[in-house]
Amino acid sequence: MDKVGLEDLAGQYLLCLQDLASKYLPISTTKYLNLRLLKKIANWINGFGRKKSEIVNPKSEILKKDMSISKHYNPQDSEAKWYQHWLDKRYFNSTPDEREAYSIVIPPPNVTGVLHMGHMLNNTIQDSLARRARMLGKNVCWVPGTDHASIATEAKVVKLLREQGIKKSDIGREEFMKHAWAWKKKYGGRILEQLKELGASCDWERTRFTMEPKLYDAVIKVFVDLYKKGKIYRGLRMVNWDSEAKTVLSNEEVLHFEENANLYHIKYKIEGEDGHVTIATQRPETIMADTAVAINPKDERHQHLIGKRVIIPLINRSVPIITDDYVALDFGTGALKVTPAHDQNDYDIGQRHGLEVIDILNDDGSLNEKAQILVGQDRFEARKNIKKLLEEGGHLEKIEPYRTKIGRSERTNSVVEPKLSLQWFVDMQSITEPALKAVIEEEIEFFPKHFVNTYRYWMENIRDWCISRQLWWGQRIPAWYYGEEVFVAETAEEALAQAKAKLGDTITLADLKQEEDVLDTWFSSWLWPMSVFDGFENEEELNYYYPTNVLVTGFDIIFFWVARMIMAGYEWKQEKPFHHVYFTGMVRDEKGRKMSKSLGNSPDTRELMDKYGADGVRFGILYASPAGGDLLYKDDYCEQGSKFCNKMWQALRLLKSLEIVEENPNTASKKVNDLAITWFEQRMNQAIAEINDLFENYKLSEALKALYNLIWNEFCSWYLEMVKPVYGEPIDRATYEKTIDIFSQLMTLLHPFMPFVTEEIWHLLKERQEGDDCVISKWLEGGDFDENYLKTIGIAQDTISKIRLTRNKNGLSPKEALEVFVQDSESSRALFADTGIKALLMKLGNLASLDFTKEEIESSTSFVSGTEKYFVKIEKQIDVEAERKRLADELERAKNFLIGVNKKLSNERFVNNAPPAVVEKERQKQADGEARLKILEESLAKL
Repeated sequence: MDKVGLEDLAGQYLLCLQDLASKYLPISTTKYLNLRLLKKIANWINGFGRKKSEIVNPKSEILKKDMSISKHYNPQDSEAKWYQHWLDKRYFNSTPDEREAYSIVIPPPNVTGVLHMGHMLNNTIQDSLARRARMLGKNVCWVPGTDHASIATEAKVVKLLREQGIKKSDIGREEFMKHAWAWKKKYGGRILEQLKELGASCDWERTRFTMEPKLYDAVIKVFVDLYKKGKIYRGLRMVNWDSEAKTVLSNEEVLHFEENANLYHIKYKIEGEDGHVTIATQRPETIMADTAVAINPKDERHQHLIGKRVIIPLINRSVPIITDDYVALDFGTGALKVTPAHDQNDYDIGQRHGLEVIDILNDDGSLNEKAQILVGQDRFEARKNIKKLLEEGGHLEKIEPYRTKIGRSERTNSVVEPKLSLQWFVDMQSITEPALKAVIEEEIEFFPKHFVNTYRYWMENIRDWCISRQLWWGQRIPAWYYGEEVFVAETAEEALAQAKAKLGDTITLADLKQEEDVLDTWFSSWLWPMSVFDGFENEEELNYYYPTNVLVTGFDIIFFWVARMIMAGYEWKQEKPFHHVYFTGMVRDEKGRKMSKSLGNSPDTRELMDKYGADGVRFGILYASPAGGDLLYKDDYCEQGSKFCNKMWQALRLLKSLEIVEENPNTASKKVNDLAITWFEQRMNQAIAEINDLFENYKLSEALKALYNLIWNEFCSWYLEMVKPVYGEPIDRATYEKTIDIFSQLMTLLHPFMPFVTEEIWHLLKERQEGDDCVISKWLEGGDFDENYLKTIGIAQDTISKIRLTRNKNGLSPKEALEVFVQDSESSRALFADTGIKALLMKLGNLASLDFTKEEIESSTSFVSGTEKYFVKIEKQIDVEAERKRLADELERAKNFLIGVNKKLSNERFVNNAPPAVVEKERQKQADGEARLKILEESLAKL
């Protein structure tokens, strides 16, 4: 006999011994004998000359089987392992095929960013949707990527260069861009790596960047197309100016905050007279740019000033007093300084009255020569100094503190200056109509619905979009100048051809100067759903994946991004970019403040994942996030998620510790097991229907809560308690395997929310074939369920809980078997017609007996469950007063319950409009409540 034959013979011999031992010896003794026998067999086989390294240590293998499941779930043991496994299997990769496409484009985080709580929420939602769609058999394509973030990135590169002693202006555009790309290469991928740690199932092979060549070309192509259609123009307009970044900002990039400020009351001398008029201003440093003083024509206080002129203090320039209805009668002094170059409303007044525009500010916010005084000083330094000059000249009447809203740059926090500037604009009125119609008519659905009103208001009051930025990092505007002539083209060669056609063949490329400005970052982002699929170059993939299924984003960029993507979709594809938009809320702390670095109230996301695991954090942030509402975050939610992982882990350990036999000779146990399986399968079907509906309506937090309750409270706390054998007894194989299947199905349902722990438990529950992974397991369709049956089991569970409560209140040992009686009635006979329910109560209530009774039982305490009255026999004196108070409290609760049901049923709108099944359910509640009330009243009367 060869060595392989010896191993086979030894294995058969061992199996026979194990079978005999399992029938006649305790489990602990069987394990001990197995270890001893295996050791001897291994030594015997070793004697045939096999190398010791080739022999598997049997003791270690059995110990590994028994002890490999650690006492507590450790995320570090599973997260990196399973994520790499999914990547190796290419489960997240997508190419067009015959399946239904399910596509999501990630809201591209800034390349400068690191993972914050908002990203965690947004991407957990996207990942949950993507994972479920994958399990439904759809071809999921979740496209990741980053945004080049012009202002933020350029600021970081400028800062880095400054630390090296290099000025941006000294090295020129080309050299600066080399530094910018080097910075992007070094730091730009951080946030995507952190998303992998979170478990994001993106198709990483499709990762895009808004400045990569193909996406850059798409932006240029779109700019030229809009220009040729007359929808892009260049004009002198009042803009928002960031003096720190030295660039224009869109209205959406200006954040307004209530701040403390001062109103400076300044006296302007009336020309040719001794009197003066007082104006109130927050920005005294701009008086040198005044070109008029305006009053309201209805203001009786200033009628005598109409047609006169005033002298601007300190610079002694004469300006007219004009009348305009814009001037508020109830603010300040009723006289308004008009500074057309530095205020949008003043600019509008100036246009109406033909006033001169005097710009006294440099791009960096310092005063230029047109100011005549304080030249070169920063605007805020000049404000302090002009206050002194006004006081010394007797021009300052008073300073009045007040609260006002001040606009600040979203990126630099610098106070924004209104500034007259020559910029590039998109004529928004020309492209809004189909985008507005699509949302109003629900061709594109918003979740929650109320954001439609916000969208509609903005679209109906839209202003032209300033798209030029005075930066180098970004898509350079494809416009070339020759004097006053402008030539817009995709390439310099095309621009030159245009110039030659208009000006003659003597023009050369050297004669043309390209626009220095770049395009607004959002001008590339609004093309994202099309450009990531190379839709402006090749429409093959675009036709498969577009429109995308859902966009998940914060409501704060509904104008920045959502509205513009919809406009772009209809402009170039004549089609919506997505079917649904799910708006998440803001992540706030317990005080309701938005989380931010400046407030120091935002936790470090990496530390959170290290402490609670990715699944714990995913659970915590989603569990606390109502659909579309703000999330009031606290670490407790992540801790709850971590405990949930451990709860499931302990359920796994329990199952793996059970001894299994082919048949269970205990009839009562079989009845309970059969009931438990029937009940839980129906309860799971009910939950699946609810969870699917919640997914379809993007109520993911509610779906997670439903699953949490199903797994923790019903599977772990009830089902496992039902099927768990009495101490020392085995479990039958059929029940055990069915329980493993149920547990596996629960892991499938939970997987989209908590992918790592579910995959780990999935593989530990039973041996799986290669490729049988939870991540691609089939999403459960559910099945039929009987609500009345589920209600009956619920009543049985309530009865068990009240038996246990009775034990606790009366100091009875959990091991003491109780005598329990149920009042004999038609309904109680019907309830216990199912012998499995009686067996369930006997087992989980630890009852010595459960019998019907027509009479009150002496020396007992009673309770009501459902519509049945129970008596628990207690061999001690009953505290009648305490029992009376308990029944009175229960009676009060029953009355309040019935009042609520009656109120609902007395509402004609509810009865007439609610589904018949819902109304019938309320009527059943009413009947049960009335029966319960009657029993309690009778019990209380007898006391």
